[in-house]
Amino acid sequence: MTTTIKPISRNQQLFERSQKLIPGGVNSPVRAFKSVGGTPVFFKRAQGAWLWDEDDKSYIDYIGSWGPMVVGHAHPEVIAAVREVAGNSLSFGAPTARELEMAETISKLVPSMEQVRLVSSGTEATMSAIRVARGFTGRSKILKFEGCYHGHADALLVKAGSGLLTLGTPSSAGVPAEVAAHTLTLPYNDIPALEALFAEIGDQIACVIVEPVVGNMNLVAPLPGFLESMRAQCTKHGAVLIFDEVMTGFRVALGGAQAYYNIKPDMTTLGKVIGGGLPVGAFGGRVDIMQCLAPVGPVYQAGTLSGNPVAVAAGLATLKLVQADGFYEKLSATTKALMDGLKQAAHQQGTTFSAQSIGGMFGIYFSEHIPTSFDEVMATDKEAFNQFFHSMLDAGIYLGPSAFEAGFVSAAHGEHELARTIEAANQAFMALRK
Repeated sequence: MTTTIKPISRNQQLFERSQKLIPGGVNSPVRAFKSVGGTPVFFKRAQGAWLWDEDDKSYIDYIGSWGPMVVGHAHPEVIAAVREVAGNSLSFGAPTARELEMAETISKLVPSMEQVRLVSSGTEATMSAIRVARGFTGRSKILKFEGCYHGHADALLVKAGSGLLTLGTPSSAGVPAEVAAHTLTLPYNDIPALEALFAEIGDQIACVIVEPVVGNMNLVAPLPGFLESMRAQCTKHGAVLIFDEVMTGFRVALGGAQAYYNIKPDMTTLGKVIGGGLPVGAFGGRVDIMQCLAPVGPVYQAGTLSGNPVAVAAGLATLKLVQADGFYEKLSATTKALMDGLKQAAHQQGTTFSAQSIGGMFGIYFSEHIPTSFDEVMATDKEAFNQFFHSMLDAGIYLGPSAFEAGFVSAAHGEHELARTIEAANQAFMALRK
């Protein structure tokens, strides 16, 4: 009897080599597949809505580099812009006309951002915005919400707990308790807790930072009145309201979540889409607040690669494309059609499942009802998701490797991609019954 030995995939080979030199074998933790198990996929190329791994297997992509590939991978206009600028220089470390064009474009599309500072990542944008808010108000305490992620700056890596208020407890080694102690955490969507906290210590809070639509504990939408209450409390007590739109900016609507919900924050942070796949971030807001920044004000922030010409070129090309008539209407309709198809497939197979979408973002949950809080997300069936994830991966559908991440659809996804995804999901739901 001849035994056939299955060759080790190139993905597996690369992962084994990577673990010797890179902690965990990856350069960002969620990529390690720790939540779902198995071997991470190493990709080598992409086009439109599709990815190809190192074993030449193709996948329909629902991560989109965690949001920025809203027009699809390797869009010819974006690639052409990058090639043109790269031929002149990769970096100047000095002002360029394109930086000004980017600031003008952002300010036009997101009017609350009266002045803009470009940086190189979303983490840098949120970290800097909080520093400016503290400098502007002269206060130290900041308020964030349970399940919202704002990058890996020390003050923002704080666990949320039960109860109305959690004083800062570091959720990462290396974060001093005294740094985290200035960070307050409340449950997302809890209006009474928000109002009670401001009634007690509102004059001590420098800023409130929030994902207006949460994308980092799966997709969680704000309940009616939540963002409005936040706006009212910040106005009443002189705190700066910061919308972290690194993920939602130019994803849920042309003007971001603030346009979608018609709420005007004092400051906004952006990333993802404005880089078109290259590392760019931005923060901005009211002129009187932004004038606190050096070189005109006392709050220091700097970056050698801020406004990098190649990254800005990719972002500008992407922002031009998303301004096309009907872009977001079509993107929203495509994403909703995908969710409707998945829900129908789950229902046919008798699987407990729910889903929702906002613009080009979506959330899928193995629970009867759509979650509205961190606790409700944590109560979903994680094991069912993990089985579903691997069934979909085997079928060539690439979802976020965690039950606690939002998904993304691009303008390149069409009827063929949706039909293939829904058929794969039908088979995956069927397998869950066995």
